[in-house]
Amino acid sequence: MQTALITGGSAGIGQATARLLASRGIGVIITFRSHPEEAEQTVTAIESEGGAALALPLDLAAVRGIDDFVVTVTDALRARWSTGTLDYLVNNAGFGGPAMFADITEETFDALHNVLFKGSYFLTQKLLPVLADGAAIVNTGSTSALPSRTTPGYSAYAAYKSAMHTVTAFWAKELAPRGIRVNAVAPGTTRTRIADDAFTRMPELVPAIAEAVALGRIGEPDDVAKAIAFLLSDEAAWITGQVLEVSGGERL
Repeated sequence: MQTALITGGSAGIGQATARLLASRGIGVIITFRSHPEEAEQTVTAIESEGGAALALPLDLAAVRGIDDFVVTVTDALRARWSTGTLDYLVNNAGFGGPAMFADITEETFDALHNVLFKGSYFLTQKLLPVLADGAAIVNTGSTSALPSRTTPGYSAYAAYKSAMHTVTAFWAKELAPRGIRVNAVAPGTTRTRIADDAFTRMPELVPAIAEAVALGRIGEPDDVAKAIAFLLSDEAAWITGQVLEVSGGERL
């Protein structure tokens, strides 16, 4: 059985990706930081649909704990699926919300850096011995990091998502000798719990945002999950080092 690790898999894009991959017969490990109950609900949902999954805690901001996490992942792979390798890695965990340049604190800046970039960077590095030759990695970036997008309040968030876009190409180049492909998705406005679950708290925001999208609605987690699953799949075997915008034509 092929296996996948998806960080931030208890809700939103990560959860949708986990359920989709599991429905295709892939054993899935999801990580969570502060919502263990949602992670277990995701595992239960996957298993009720005939899939196989488990949830592990991971705080990407605590880089020193990543070594222990890699050991835990390796042990879990052997115990659950009788394998010592991962076939797929999705660097999806993150958080965000508006923080104006004039007001952003060093604490917020460092938290964004640690979770959105540093943690994912070193998690991927430390998982290299666990990743199978021919594996595939997808990083979750953001349209906020694209040159054509400038949204006030997201300078730090966009900077770190841009960093993930940048390393995608470098990792693709350096890991190519092992046949490991690396790509990224750049989701547009998507209904997740980002910005303190803004769309649930303020549904009145949705229509105005949808007007700026060519296809006339905001994205759903499944929209992005399908793109991630494609980039991981053999159908994308000749694609690496790319950032794929998944936005429904936002701001065309």
